[in-house]
Amino acid sequence: MMAATRWPLRGVMGLAALLAVQGAFAPAAHARHHRHRHEAHEESARTGGEGKEKAQPITSPVPESCDNSKFLADLRAAESAQAPHPDRVEHVCGHVLTVAPAKRTRSGLHGYFYVDVGQGVSIRIVSDLDRMTAPTWPWVAKGDQTDVLGRYYYDNPQSQGIDWTHHGTGKSWPVEGYVVVNGTRYQ
Repeated sequence: MMAATRWPLRGVMGLAALLAVQGAFAPAAHARHHRHRHEAHEESARTGGEGKEKAQPITSPVPESCDNSKFLADLRAAESAQAPHPDRVEHVCGHVLTVAPAKRTRSGLHGYFYVDVGQGVSIRIVSDLDRMTAPTWPWVAKGDQTDVLGRYYYDNPQSQGIDWTHHGTGKSWPVEGYVVVNGTRYQ
């Protein structure tokens, strides 16, 4: 998975051209599905196995409006943490930089796109297409204005993003998420 990245927008355009030449929207090393530590922990709990100890998610308060500065502070905290970083509820907004094709993983069909959240940082947004009420993927395009509420996970610099952008909740995450694209809400 592609990590939050800090690139000048010119660099993003060059990267997009390079990736197009390579025939992909994400570098090959990042195009594979990585099992996030939270997926492994949930699977272990379902099967009765022992999972790695992880920090408890931080879900309060749920931001009512976009707060990219909070997200950027949480990103810096995750990057500097020595211990496992807790998942956090985030509400980000920005323009879509790129959209990747849908991909089927162990946990279902997912759509991926990257949002510019300012200060040269973009973050991967993961949409669980099996759980969302939305048209056929892609329902987001480069340049669209988005507003996203979901769970920010940080496993390591190469495995991070915002997921749980759908209407459901679960044992490991109690906050319903959503994606607004140019004023149209999907969850």
